[in-house]
Amino acid sequence: EIERETTLFKPGTLLYPLPVVMVSVGDEQEKNIITIAWTGTICSDPPMMYISVRKERYSYEMLMKHKKFVINLTTKDLALATDFCGVKSGREVDKFAEMKLTSKLSDNLQIPIICESPLNIECNVTDTVDLGSHVMFIAKVEGVMVKKNLLNSKGSLDMEKAGLITYSHGRYYEIGEMIGNFGYSVKNNNKKKIKTNKKR
Repeated sequence: EIERETTLFKPGTLLYPLPVVMVSVGDEQEKNIITIAWTGTICSDPPMMYISVRKERYSYEMLMKHKKFVINLTTKDLALATDFCGVKSGREVDKFAEMKLTSKLSDNLQIPIICESPLNIECNVTDTVDLGSHVMFIAKVEGVMVKKNLLNSKGSLDMEKAGLITYSHGRYYEIGEMIGNFGYSVKNNNKKKIKTNKKR
């Protein structure tokens, strides 16, 4: 029997797990990294993403000034740096130097990227929305830089090799075993199983 007893929480953003990314901002002279979980895809054609940032964050002024950023995916090997860049301020420390992260300018928008990240998404801000505690930066994806070792023989992405991590309620987790793929519920080899389950 399905457990139906619940308890009431106050309204909040209890959507988990979430992507956890390191966003790089600025230019060659002035750059910073901010760790963000408030991010996601909002459109596929044109490809568009967003990040939401508090106004008091050091990166906020750079985002408003340059109106562009890079989303750098995070991995198990980058977990320590990911956390550090979320709890330390760029006003006090050079995060690239402190975490021994390598930066170079992105191909299209000339924004610093984190070279150790397996995938870097260049984003050009098209709009900002003041939502309250956070300002949402809506952006068009202008380019993606991918490590060659993540491409299979057909040239497609094989992200399982990256060791990506996610964030859930204050904790970081490595993404685990695949249990299915898009459309597997309606493939021929699963139809019998679905019918059987319905009868039960």
